[in-house]
Amino acid sequence: MEGIQMVDLIGQHLKIENELREAMGRVLATGAFVKGPEVQAFAEELAEFTGSKHVIPCGNGTDALQIAMMALGIGPGDEVITTGFTFISTVEVVALLGAKPVLVDIDPDSFTIDAGQVEQAITERTKAIVPVHLFGQMADMTALAAISRKHNIPIIEDNAQAIGAQWTDDSGKMHQSGTIGLLGTTSFFPSKNLGCMGDGGAVVTQDEKMAAACRQIANHGMSQQYHHDVVGINSRLDGLQAAILRVKLLHLPRYIAARQEAAKRYDRILQEVKGITIPKRTENSTHVFHQYTIRVEASQRDAMREHLKSQGIPTGVYYPIPGHAQKAFASFGYETSRFSESSRAASEVLSLPMHTELNEEQQNFICDAIRIFVLDN
Repeated sequence: MEGIQMVDLIGQHLKIENELREAMGRVLATGAFVKGPEVQAFAEELAEFTGSKHVIPCGNGTDALQIAMMALGIGPGDEVITTGFTFISTVEVVALLGAKPVLVDIDPDSFTIDAGQVEQAITERTKAIVPVHLFGQMADMTALAAISRKHNIPIIEDNAQAIGAQWTDDSGKMHQSGTIGLLGTTSFFPSKNLGCMGDGGAVVTQDEKMAAACRQIANHGMSQQYHHDVVGINSRLDGLQAAILRVKLLHLPRYIAARQEAAKRYDRILQEVKGITIPKRTENSTHVFHQYTIRVEASQRDAMREHLKSQGIPTGVYYPIPGHAQKAFASFGYETSRFSESSRAASEVLSLPMHTELNEEQQNFICDAIRIFVLDN
């Protein structure tokens, strides 16, 4: 079997090539490469999709996090509660703003922040709680929202990996990921479920004041041209990327369904394989499978990965070094013993190929290779 990709963007784009070319042609015809009508239209369409009142497009997902935190006034002396079992951006932005990332461990089933530990980590300096919706599944937003209300601490949802996932609250109402907290952030990096052909990101919110603050910060802190009322940054989604995202947003429900179907196929084959734990689903969140991440016994994980590589099967380890163990954050003095689940996950997780073009033949080949490894070891 040849040609298995971790993410097959070429195959995905070939199916919508005419739509993409038409969209990019609109931008070329107008010359509106920065801001412009395509960016505005995408913001409106993403707002409709998510049910958010305000969408602030920006340069990338890391910028989105920084803009959201700056809008809350987070800076030196403040604390932000989050998880270290994620891509470094979430923790990095807190440190860049001079605040302290207060890390708590993860729930072993969902890999997302352990809501039960969040309240214990709150101090008088806590300015925000930042759950990460990891691998396509949401953190426990019912519990986190209750903590937020009780302590009057805002939530910023890091939704870079779970756009399109939905949370059902205790009343039975469904919420799109990124819309329960005061602010939500996302990334449109090409490999994301909704990805562009470069970098891109956005902040979403229902709060008009927060939206105004985010727009101002993202545009050099300007209230009007050459009037800079606050210190901001320069973070923009360009017109070409917005046009591409408008096309792909139309296909996002189909992309999610394709990923979920691929996940079911993996489940059916791998659920009985000894030493493998398939992804668990939480009761309240749908799963959009940005990654299909299994657990493998730590003593076998790396060997299995090498075996799959020898068969032409790519895999990923997300993430091998949690935030509490990163050299960049050593000055915060995290105690390793407080992150047993994050450390265990880092030694066991293995993400298999997952994308919209994955087919049954490819998955059978992947799963056969896994079973052969297990039988031989």
